[in-house]
Amino acid sequence: MQLVVFDLDYTIWSPEMYQIDGPPKLMPIDDFVGKQKRKSRSSPRQIPSGATTIYKNNIVTDRRGTPITLFDGASHALSEINKLKKDYPLQAAISSRTDEPSWAYQCMKWMVISDGTPLSNCFNQNLIEISYADKARHFESLNRKTGIAFEDMCFFDNEYWNVQSVSQLGVKCFHTPDGMTRDAWEKALREFGMD
Repeated sequence: MQLVVFDLDYTIWSPEMYQIDGPPKLMPIDDFVGKQKRKSRSSPRQIPSGATTIYKNNIVTDRRGTPITLFDGASHALSEINKLKKDYPLQAAISSRTDEPSWAYQCMKWMVISDGTPLSNCFNQNLIEISYADKARHFESLNRKTGIAFEDMCFFDNEYWNVQSVSQLGVKCFHTPDGMTRDAWEKALREFGMD
């Protein structure tokens, strides 16, 4: 494994960009949790896991306060990739067809994975493929840019048709219909003999 490629929407994070109301924004945790009124019977909202940002005491939400969070498996895998880079020639990339690229870039800038690295720093900026093209075209571009053979790439995506399309190139693909999981990452490591 030399190149690990992730989809964004519902693989790295939830919800998908088309599901949020307006561009992402930073919201103070106190505003998200809500001030407890003296006579209120409802308990304050809990801070969702995977909501850490580069700004202490803030989370990323849409304009209605819907939190945008990283899947635990995505955060874990990217943290592991950061560690493995010390011993392996390993890179991380993105292949996404998100409806709102500028919103996705903003989320990547603000959100932080479990080892404290900003999400945007996990990826070589030259290896971010965001367009409506078939994802096989994204991988052909990644192959040209890196010189890495398709057989040395793996791909995680929640959409089965993307997995089918990319796997025809020889890329080892992992379908993650419920978002990126630790199990999917461990399976990829086993398939490449890196466990």
